[in-house]
Amino acid sequence: MAQMLAHGDHLVVHLTWREKAAARRGDVRVPLTAVCRVTVEPDWWRALRGVPQRSVWIPGVRCIGTRSHHAGLDFVAIQSGRPVVCVELRPSAPFHLLAVSLPTRADARTTAQWLGRTAPKIDTSTPWRQPLPVPEENSAPATSDNPPTPPLRGGM
Repeated sequence: MAQMLAHGDHLVVHLTWREKAAARRGDVRVPLTAVCRVTVEPDWWRALRGVPQRSVWIPGVRCIGTRSHHAGLDFVAIQSGRPVVCVELRPSAPFHLLAVSLPTRADARTTAQWLGRTAPKIDTSTPWRQPLPVPEENSAPATSDNPPTPPLRGGM
């Protein structure tokens, strides 16, 4: 099972050799200064965002690897039925989110608290993850030749 460790001034997600094979990559390393927020998600499936990219995804069982969405990439090492430590990262990091399952809620809470004390500049304004930004709409501005379309009302 993947582990979160501090190695010098980096946060390392240490993967087992099987997880490395599944994710098709080695351990994940990000600077501790890139850590923005740390939360615990008790429902493992809520940590999954986007679509699997380079990963093994067995629906309802496990997901290990990268997932892409319109805001960037997430790295996940998640098993069903286990709490997940979610680490939001600043834009300078290679990933938007690191999500790692731990055996128990107590382990997840302890890891999140440890990381909150270890990483500088943690945002503690909210105790939950922030939503992904909404992509801007690509519609033409309203003009006299192109008036806005009113919303449909009523039923059939």
